[in-house]
Amino acid sequence: MTDPIPEAKPRTGSHPPFTKRLSSRLFALTALAVMSAEILVFVPSVARFRLDWLQSKLETVSVATLMADFAEGGLLLSLDQESELLRALDARLIAIRRPGVTQLLARVPDLATVDEQVDLTQESRFDSVLAAFDTLLSHRPRTIRLVGAIGDGSMTGEIVFNEAPLRQAMLRYSRNILLLSLGIASFTGLLVFGAISLFLLRPVRSLTNALVRFGADPEDPSLILKPSERADELGIAERELAGMQQVLADTLRQQRRLADLGLAVSKINHDLRNILASAQLISDRLADVPDAQVQRFTPVLIRSLDRALHYTQSVLAYGRAAESRPVRRLTLLHRLVEEIFETQLVTPEQGIELVNAVPPALEADLDPEQFFRALSNLVRNALQAMEGEVEDAVVRRVSVRAEAPGEAMLRIVVEDTGPGLGPAARDHLFQAFRGSTRAGGTGLGLAIAAEIVKAHGGQIRLAAGSTPGARFEIDLPGALPDDAA
Repeated sequence: MTDPIPEAKPRTGSHPPFTKRLSSRLFALTALAVMSAEILVFVPSVARFRLDWLQSKLETVSVATLMADFAEGGLLLSLDQESELLRALDARLIAIRRPGVTQLLARVPDLATVDEQVDLTQESRFDSVLAAFDTLLSHRPRTIRLVGAIGDGSMTGEIVFNEAPLRQAMLRYSRNILLLSLGIASFTGLLVFGAISLFLLRPVRSLTNALVRFGADPEDPSLILKPSERADELGIAERELAGMQQVLADTLRQQRRLADLGLAVSKINHDLRNILASAQLISDRLADVPDAQVQRFTPVLIRSLDRALHYTQSVLAYGRAAESRPVRRLTLLHRLVEEIFETQLVTPEQGIELVNAVPPALEADLDPEQFFRALSNLVRNALQAMEGEVEDAVVRRVSVRAEAPGEAMLRIVVEDTGPGLGPAARDHLFQAFRGSTRAGGTGLGLAIAAEIVKAHGGQIRLAAGSTPGARFEIDLPGALPDDAA
């Protein structure tokens, strides 16, 4: 029988740690993305800051140019004045280059060899970026000789100075940029975090909590998610999840009922076997009664009881797994159909004609016991479909015939002249407890027939016919011996 469904237990860990939450990861990812963008902005900006600082340093030479003009008029700078000028400009040498002339304005007496020379007229943007990082990463004091255009561009200024003030200014600028970037990254991260938490994470968290609650007791209909009226993707996900939960809850309830039904069938089967065994003993004594009718029907009764006992023994096997593996034997299909007709309770008053159109000499390679059950179910369904008809003019006929549509292919056709199958039965055909062809039926007959045919490697289908009624076709490949095919 179907195994009982284990009780669902609430799952733990539905709330992950803060560092592993999706919102925390999104915040960190956003902040990292903003910081990466700021780095891309910082590289050219620090290079521009260095150029502006050096250009402003050169512009101070313009002040010294005025002093040179005075000197040309006869006013010469004394050593103290030169020292004062160099100290005011924070330089060690100041010179002016005019076309064909280089004029030294001021210099310190102990000027040593310069460590680096920078010519702004020849420096490219890439060179500026490299030079900026070279200054930032340099830890030893260096002397820079700077050359560049001043004034209206007709003159070139030259100044020698210590690099330390430039490096300190660039470090302050970098620190300010870093603090500003951290502020922007934090603000942007929090803004994105809030928006995503409001519009995405909160609905996802609700879905997660609904799944956890539903998983604790899937059969409780009150735990099914109640979807919102959202029209976006999350709204669609909520509605689809609610539908899936409803289907799953119905399926679990049905499976539990089937499990309970299986247990009840097992108990009934145990007592039924005892009753059938007693009936079999009584039927054996009927064989000694000297009556023609009794002698005629006693073998049929004995065979029916034998089959009933065999079926009760196979009930548990059917509930545990599936039909047993077919034991194929060459079988006279015509005789098998005759036995099926003999076991049907058809009275002359019903006016139902049973037609065995199977060729008498046709031999089929199949399991006779299993196919007796499969064809019995189809014939019984056909008879039950015509039970309520009372019109004398209505044709009531159930026919079974066999065909060979292809090489080594056997087709068994069970056809009736009843009212046919309704749409509900067609939609769930061959499904246990859902594919019943009549009110109050279980649909097990068609399900058992389909499973037996499938175990033989065949197919069963409801064929469309030109006349009212139901027509079931069973195709069995390899069921005909080579000489019969």
